[in-house]
Amino acid sequence: QLIDRATAPRDEGDPKAEQKTLEESWQDLALIKATPKAPKKQRRADLSEPLLSPAQPPVPGEAQEPQVCSAPPEPPRVESSPPRCLTLQEKLLSHCSSRLAMPEVQVTLAPQLARSICVQLQKFLQNKCPELPFGSLFLSAPLLDGLGALTADHIHIMLPVVLDATLWSLIPGEDTVVRNPQYWLIKRTDLEYFPRGCSPWDRFIVGRYLSSNALNETLHKMLVASINWPAIGSLLGSIIHPVVASQELKLEVKHEEVELSLTLFPVVEMEDKVLLAAPPEGLVENLWLESFYRAEVSKVKELDAGDSGARQHCLLILNSICKSHPALHKLCGSPLTHVVLHLSATTSDWAEESLADRFQQVLEELVGYLERGVLPSYFNHKINLFCELLEEEIDEMGFVLYRAISEPELLLKEK
Repeated sequence: QLIDRATAPRDEGDPKAEQKTLEESWQDLALIKATPKAPKKQRRADLSEPLLSPAQPPVPGEAQEPQVCSAPPEPPRVESSPPRCLTLQEKLLSHCSSRLAMPEVQVTLAPQLARSICVQLQKFLQNKCPELPFGSLFLSAPLLDGLGALTADHIHIMLPVVLDATLWSLIPGEDTVVRNPQYWLIKRTDLEYFPRGCSPWDRFIVGRYLSSNALNETLHKMLVASINWPAIGSLLGSIIHPVVASQELKLEVKHEEVELSLTLFPVVEMEDKVLLAAPPEGLVENLWLESFYRAEVSKVKELDAGDSGARQHCLLILNSICKSHPALHKLCGSPLTHVVLHLSATTSDWAEESLADRFQQVLEELVGYLERGVLPSYFNHKINLFCELLEEEIDEMGFVLYRAISEPELLLKEK
């Protein structure tokens, strides 16, 4: 098929001859990988190798040795029947029970450690920066939010930044030079009537906008140089290290029972938006990323509660597969959740008994989104959740998932 396509003359009048779709490319690649290799051609040297000679007929006049009758063969043993092949549904449930269960000590100790570190960090900020109105720190993670978790090793610490709504306003990112609806600017207003200094956050203004980068840099210096982590770690029976080289505000925590990675995120809540101080890489340092995590958790729980569905169960399996697969790890988290939410709008049967059907349907939906290169956010269709993926990454993900549609068991094998 591939040779015919390659040697056939191009039909200039056919626009489809100019470009194949991604799905056709994945199909061709699957055919190549599935074609068995031809047997190796015999070498001339191999032809001279002695072969087993056939039985020689008796020569007249020669005495023949008497043939000895061998003992009668033993009756064949009756083998036990082979194990029954598991259905995809049974394999998915087995995958959950055998690979996704976390030790109880991690489930309880990880949040306990993170909360203790939160308390110490809150005390430090109140003493070091009493003029800055930070809110109460809180934790955010699938383990804590009831969606289940693959591991207890990564937890976010959310640091609320409390702004006076009369002095600040939100500017959509799509209305700025970045043209990205996923980001927002927080603009300082009424500087003519309320000059700089009226807001405690004015020290982080860059060009009339609250700079997420400037705030992160200040907090990074505090985490690295100003907090006595050895003393806090000794108090909690742990070793705590700030990650100096990371642009994110990260802490690595080692305990004899568990290891944790904590990431601190300043967060602003205004006009029903949840914005994180997580600017994209590049020259624009004033941007704030809109987060839908809280809305995702709430919507999935609401849907499952309404029809006793297994969306959370399905997401747990999908996240575990993508996290362990080198080509699929960037699909973990929000992308998978938004695919399930889109599918829930058109498919009503999410019962536990239909888990395998929904699992395969999610794979098919993912292939479709990857072929188009666009996964619209469930909460804002202007946002493309695939916008930061490279073309090569999309192609590799599409090929892996295209094969998995016909053989989903491939994804359940250990990588």
